Amino acid sequence: MMKIEAIIQPSRFESVKDALREIGIEGMTVTEVRGHGRQKGHTEVYRGREYTVDLLPKIKLEMVLPDALANRVVDTILKTAKTGKIGDGKISYQGLRKRSGFATRSAVKMRSNQSLLAARQPAH
Repeated sequence: MMKIEAIIQPSRFESVKDALREIGIEGMTVTEVRGHGRQKGHTEVYRGREYTVDLLPKIKLEMVLPDALANRVVDTILKTAKTGKIGDGKISYQGLRKRSGFATRSAVKMRSNQSLLAARQPAH
């Protein structure tokens, strides 16, 4: 089993959800979250006062799937959510094993497909 977590732009959520349904994924947990990476936010003016918005709205998708579906789901999210701009998000996935006490973790930066982790770490 694999646990997949994806942080995506809110504007891409409906198309990602529809693409996942097309490949047979029906269940997922969706959370509205805030954060930033290199994007770092922006400045806005509200009622004549300037302030910095440094935690931007994002959508977090979580799902636990059989190993056989994991690569297809990651590829579908990458293809559907990727705009090529800073702030596209990240996908992390973790192999779940009941008895070994270890999980294999990995993460991919969406915009560049850069691998962020590739180490065996103790499961929590």
